[in-house]
Amino acid sequence: MEFMKHETAIIDDGAVIGKGSRIWHWSHICGGAQIGQGVSLGQNVFVGNKVTIGDKCKIQNNVSVYDNVHLECEVFCGPSMVFTNVYNPRSGIERKDEFRDTIVERGATLGANCTIVCGVTIGKYAFIGAGAVINMDVKPYALMVGVPAKQIGWMSEYGEQLDLPLTGNGEVKCHHTGAIYQLVDSNINKTSGQKCNL
Repeated sequence: MEFMKHETAIIDDGAVIGKGSRIWHWSHICGGAQIGQGVSLGQNVFVGNKVTIGDKCKIQNNVSVYDNVHLECEVFCGPSMVFTNVYNPRSGIERKDEFRDTIVERGATLGANCTIVCGVTIGKYAFIGAGAVINMDVKPYALMVGVPAKQIGWMSEYGEQLDLPLTGNGEVKCHHTGAIYQLVDSNINKTSGQKCNL
């Protein structure tokens, strides 16, 4: 076994789990799940069948990653944050054929206790504040807070707020990495980047 599994964790037959990943106490991985390398799943994490989790993701305690949720590389899911996969659930009405895809792009951070309503795409390196409710697509590098969430700024790949306006144009250098971020027509461009496997 090239990954670590705590004795209380349940991994169904068929699940694909990459080298160096760690599955902690009382977690359950369904048989159709695809999990990359170097992933950490905390205590009491559930991963559904139709789920992909990219390399180096960190999913903290008490998170359920339901069917049709797809995490690219290096996504951080804070403790007790929530994904959904049906927009208008009812207990008495079967809606499994109405699951909506949720895509979380490379490097995004989903803060503790935030809620991601299904059917959205969260752009690369976006930062969702603790307790925020996301019900629409999020731009790459956007800093989102509140209920419902609103953009209040921009974040670097390093995880620091960038001194740029919300709209318009501008340029700033990251003090930690030296990367240059350009705001062009209210969207962020970075001068260099890395490739993600998932």
